[in-house]
Amino acid sequence: MWGWLALAIGAEVTGTLALRASQGFTRPLPTLLTLAGYGLAFWSLSQALTRGMALGVAYGVWAAVGVALVAVIGALFLGESLTWVQVLGIVMVIGGVLALELGGSAHA
Repeated sequence: MWGWLALAIGAEVTGTLALRASQGFTRPLPTLLTLAGYGLAFWSLSQALTRGMALGVAYGVWAAVGVALVAVIGALFLGESLTWVQVLGIVMVIGGVLALELGGSAHA
């Protein structure tokens, strides 16, 4: 399950970075990479769900880790800003997802 979710996250991050490079879908290669990335992301997410991962946990982890990775990659490699307030927000989102996961496993 978790391997499928990791693949979904990687594909979504790749698709999002390619989306930026596509310049409004005017560049063919990044546009194709965007479509392939999102397609693979949703398919991989569906595989994690099919194998028993809870929807709230899967989507929460997918979204939180994806947002964090895109923000960090943007700051490190694309010249985008990342303020301490944004970092705190990312930490809070990840903390919320962790609470979702821990709360769910207590009742399993």
